[in-house]
Amino acid sequence: MWQGASVTTGGGQEQRSWRSLHSILPAAAASCEPRDMSIPEFLLEVSIVVLAVVSFLTNLSVLLCFTQSADLRTHVPGIFVLNLSFSNILLTAVNMPATFLGVAKSEKPLGDLLCRAVSFAETFITSNTMLSMAALSMDRWIAVMFPLRYSSKMRYRDAFLIVAYSWLHSLTFSLTQLMMDWGGYSHTYASCTIHLEVEKVSQLAAYATFTALFHGSSFALCLFVLCFAYLKVLKVARSHCKRIDVITVQTLLLLVDIHPSVKERCLTQQKKRRQRAVKKICIFIGSFILCFSPYVITRLVELLPSVHIPRYWGIATKCLIYAKASSDPFVYCLLRHQYRKVLVSIISRIVRKDQHFLSVHSTSSMWDTTDENCLARIT
Repeated sequence: MWQGASVTTGGGQEQRSWRSLHSILPAAAASCEPRDMSIPEFLLEVSIVVLAVVSFLTNLSVLLCFTQSADLRTHVPGIFVLNLSFSNILLTAVNMPATFLGVAKSEKPLGDLLCRAVSFAETFITSNTMLSMAALSMDRWIAVMFPLRYSSKMRYRDAFLIVAYSWLHSLTFSLTQLMMDWGGYSHTYASCTIHLEVEKVSQLAAYATFTALFHGSSFALCLFVLCFAYLKVLKVARSHCKRIDVITVQTLLLLVDIHPSVKERCLTQQKKRRQRAVKKICIFIGSFILCFSPYVITRLVELLPSVHIPRYWGIATKCLIYAKASSDPFVYCLLRHQYRKVLVSIISRIVRKDQHFLSVHSTSSMWDTTDENCLARIT
């Protein structure tokens, strides 16, 4: 009986272990199964890839224009444009791939050291990009308000000093973030960015102060400079347009025998001239507000302990910043006549080289065919 009881007891233990093993295996198999990708995640991944490709190609085209055109290199604002394009290329090469991996994996895409480095780069690049836009707006304001004294007020030395301040300003915040260890992976934004870990809740006041100072001295300051400079430029442009319109109307009144279609064309050009300045100012200021303000407001709102930011919204605000990096070359460079002229010349040279290579290749293949036919006849 004792022997049978022992067997029964052993069988019960084996049965219980078998049941526990069966309960573990489905959970392990479920964890090993690939994660289903939702439609919003797929759209966000595609958006990041498209924005990265467009940003890299367009900003690289701007740098290529500067290397191929001596005329563009002589302009002082070109230094600000180069700084802006350099920052956008760094953002494309460093931060966009990290965010893409964070969205695809739904977890930390890099190690601790690499994630801190990517977070450091994001803080530096974001601040440097905004300050470069503010510098471009101040350059336009000086050129419009002081056209005769522009060469003395905005020299290469002044431009390099402004770029140096931009780098120093950005490095100050990024180094502070690095020393305080406030950089890491944030699930809300699916990227390595400014982030306060749960274990460091005691530093919340210092972290909130740092975040407010960072966005106030970068976004708010640059927005104020953009609005001040471009609205002044718009005011001067409107006054010039009014003077031109008065002269044009007086000329049309004096020319009695002029055809009505010519008068209508002149009046249409007046309207286009007035609207062109307004459109440019709206693009400069509107793109800045549209792409940066959702992310900045979200960053400030999430400092409140009772507020929870949805993950898709956080990633979408990141994508808006990446969209700004891909649209900056069009806003500031590639839609202008000088840059388009240089790009067309570069593309025409490349096409000519390809045509020359194809013609040489076809000629050499023709001679090879002729030689083969001659050898065949001899043999």
